[in-house]
Amino acid sequence: MPANANGGPVDLAHTLYQPAGAGPHPTIVALHGWGASAHDLIGVAPFLGGGRVQMLCPQGGLAVPVGNTAGFGWFPLTGSGQLFDERAITRAADQVRAFLACVEERYAIDRRKLVLAGFSQGGVLAYLVALSDPERFAGLAALSSWLPPPLASALPPNDARRRLPTLVQHGSEDEIIAVARARQSVETLRGFGVPLTYREYTMGHELSAASLADLSTWLDEKVLSPNVLA
Repeated sequence: MPANANGGPVDLAHTLYQPAGAGPHPTIVALHGWGASAHDLIGVAPFLGGGRVQMLCPQGGLAVPVGNTAGFGWFPLTGSGQLFDERAITRAADQVRAFLACVEERYAIDRRKLVLAGFSQGGVLAYLVALSDPERFAGLAALSSWLPPPLASALPPNDARRRLPTLVQHGSEDEIIAVARARQSVETLRGFGVPLTYREYTMGHELSAASLADLSTWLDEKVLSPNVLA
């Protein structure tokens, strides 16, 4: 388990990208997808916001066999992979919340400019955690993911969602999470009054150069701009 800045362990194994300088830094906490690991998303960090954004990538606690290697997940899938256990998702969301509380104390995080992002399964958790506590975040990014209707309907009303910049990116050829699910999520977000940016790309279940460029631009405009107050 990696050490934190004060020398002690953090609850979830994770990777860290730190910009130059003492901070506090604008920070993205990025949640990986099914079968990946804490190393999956960290490689994009230097390309976001000109390398000015700190990134923390925690690793899900569920071991997932992937060929001859081991990957990780946040909650188990059942059946075709489209069904899930809501209680397991809730437990995973609590793990993410505990991780956030831990790293906010240990790393040089600008709490006014904290973004929660997630790819695929990680995006489900990012949706749930950020929409449950929108005051905590300066932005939400859901990448090749979706907001399951049962989770959305269980969220209590919260007017602070109207001040949570949200980016949704999805591939029109996504073979894992159909683009129709992303479009459904967008309509749910619009119903919440979330300030939304939605982008579709000619790609599958992945990130692309174009989607990463748009993510970086969105961060510049919605989070990093000196005129933006979280």
